[in-house]
Amino acid sequence: MDTHRILVVDDEEVIRDVLQIGLSHRGFQVLTCQDSEEALQKVGSFKPHAAVIDVMMPGEDGFQLSRKLRQDPHLFILMLTARDAVSDRILGLEGGADDYVIKPFDFDELVARLRAGLRRVHQDQNHDLKFGPLKMDDASHKVFLNDDPVNLTAKEYELLRYLLLNPGVVLSKIQILQHVWGYDYPGDDNLVEVHISSLREKLQDRTKKLIQTVRGFGYRLGS
Repeated sequence: MDTHRILVVDDEEVIRDVLQIGLSHRGFQVLTCQDSEEALQKVGSFKPHAAVIDVMMPGEDGFQLSRKLRQDPHLFILMLTARDAVSDRILGLEGGADDYVIKPFDFDELVARLRAGLRRVHQDQNHDLKFGPLKMDDASHKVFLNDDPVNLTAKEYELLRYLLLNPGVVLSKIQILQHVWGYDYPGDDNLVEVHISSLREKLQDRTKKLIQTVRGFGYRLGS
């Protein structure tokens, strides 16, 4: 039996009922909410492993909720929507979603995507992350540079982890703010620059070859 906890957020009662019954039948523990406000009230006590979120809801939409839930880097977020424009999918993925399913959806495909996403998250949590001289033990929250321990703050750790999960990928300041600070970030992208600078100092990256600045775009973990 699958014991993962799934948060379902959709303003359509029929969809909530279908997912509640179907996912429960597959062995998941399911909590349904009708809007973002209810989801934010219950997410702390339910502690979901994954969230299935509808985009079009009254009040805060699914994009906004996804950005707020993204403060938990281990939560798999699947967007569920009738909007199939490429721009909408890009907006959802850049806003913190991990995957996207278009309504009307095939239930077996949705379950398969959920399980695949949960496996990826589980692997991220339980395997070392490595890049060049860097090694991150995610289980113990320890970081090593050439086998020497590096003392990082919690935010520095999450920032480095995000870079390690996306080697060679240019990450914008907005993406970093949303993924590392979540909905608590003050909206000041100087926060990213300060933490990047601190990381470089602690990682002895004075030449900026490890954490590279891509002018006009953001940062990437390079060679």
